Amino acid sequence: MTSGLTRRVVLGGLVASAGSMGLAGAPQTSVRPLPRDSGPVPAAPKKLLSRTEELIRAAGLGGDVGFAVTDVQSGEVLEARLGSTYLPPASTLKTVTALYALDRLGPNHRFQTSVVVTGPVRAGRVDGDIVLVGGGDPTLDTDRLAELALMVREAGITEVSGAFKVYAEALPRADRIDIDQPDHVSYNPSFGGLNLNFNRVHFEWKRAQDNYEVTMQARALRFRPSTNVASMAIVDRKSPVFDHWSNGERDNWSVARRALGRDGARWLPVRYPARYAGDVFRTLARSNGIVLKPAEIVVTRPEGAVVATVESDALRPMLHGMLKYSTNLTAEVAGMSASVSEGPVETMGASARKMAAYARAQGSGFVMFKDHSGLNYESAITPSGMSRILASNPEILPLLKKVNLSLGKNRPAPTGVDVVAKTGTLNFVSSLAGFVLGGPRALSFAIFTADTARRDAVPPAERERPPGSRSWARRSRQLQKELILDWAQRYA
Repeated sequence: MTSGLTRRVVLGGLVASAGSMGLAGAPQTSVRPLPRDSGPVPAAPKKLLSRTEELIRAAGLGGDVGFAVTDVQSGEVLEARLGSTYLPPASTLKTVTALYALDRLGPNHRFQTSVVVTGPVRAGRVDGDIVLVGGGDPTLDTDRLAELALMVREAGITEVSGAFKVYAEALPRADRIDIDQPDHVSYNPSFGGLNLNFNRVHFEWKRAQDNYEVTMQARALRFRPSTNVASMAIVDRKSPVFDHWSNGERDNWSVARRALGRDGARWLPVRYPARYAGDVFRTLARSNGIVLKPAEIVVTRPEGAVVATVESDALRPMLHGMLKYSTNLTAEVAGMSASVSEGPVETMGASARKMAAYARAQGSGFVMFKDHSGLNYESAITPSGMSRILASNPEILPLLKKVNLSLGKNRPAPTGVDVVAKTGTLNFVSSLAGFVLGGPRALSFAIFTADTARRDAVPPAERERPPGSRSWARRSRQLQKELILDWAQRYA
């Protein structure tokens, strides 16, 4: 946990240059008392709603609206509504994951992907197997894998007598993060010790007379090889738009012809990441003159000499990107790597429980984490708990994204108030957690809005974009800004 001295140092540099906002003025008139014996006593007036309750009622969200505001310096909770109610954090959970990973792994941690040979290299020939060894890197892409293949060639290897093996057991693995999401959404990919292109394949279609030309590529900026681990068929049907089946080694997709239009592209999830990476590496090796046999997946890391290695960026900038773009795979890998650093972990859920213990040590109270990205519907934390975690760890502040407080042309963002935060969105769930800066008092906050009954009523096949979810989320985001502006006026 960050010490008081560290908190003052961090906040001093961030708050010193920010402005402040005036306080609301006092009422200009008061209610005149009724004279005695002036006729029938009128009915008691309805209780006036507070400014906060007026805003919540105007938003018309239904479900629960909970929040907590904390003074970062003192740790005092200044205001809360349903502050002790367990609500889904959605992607704001990634702030906890970032803190957990930085604490356990350190800001300079880098993930490695290597090639190992199990026998001697004589005159360019490996007398043994060649092994692609994953270290969990969530940002590994085809371009970096191409660098690795080139390094193998530059190491003098031109031929391999044995097998081509792929090892991906450095982290727990599964074919998707959350089983309750639609099959075709790319934000719910597989994960494990070897990940490529965020475990997505690029599906592109182009109209060609009465048919379509289709490609399934491991697409990156420089290289875009096709892959044999995913195929696509165009079929005549009304629904579903996408269908998926598997033979245990590859993804077989079909898409409804009527949904394609003319030309287009989208990312689809990969369910066999080790085979996907092995297939692409084999293609890249061949482009360097090295012919490999089809990949064989192994669960025990072979012993041998490392002949090539590529590294990820350092963890801190990686987590900055994760929070900016809300990449679920990066969150899961960062969280599981943090857990594995202290000993073996069998599943993503087991790792999430270890992260929950970390959160409790940071002052969150009881929490329930099912993953590290917030995608699972069952993850829950209180607004007060999230706000306290942030107040205790203001070093996360520079990794968060600035929030535009503008509420339209006639209500521009106020000067002198800065908000940095992490958003979170699921179906009929919207959250925001971060900091309000702009005066002598810095605030941490968490706002959770959730109509879980409406969320749970959405069939799994419609969870990518259910009717009404966009307008609901827009109203929630407006409410969040209104609440923050009110707090800034009264507290900051």
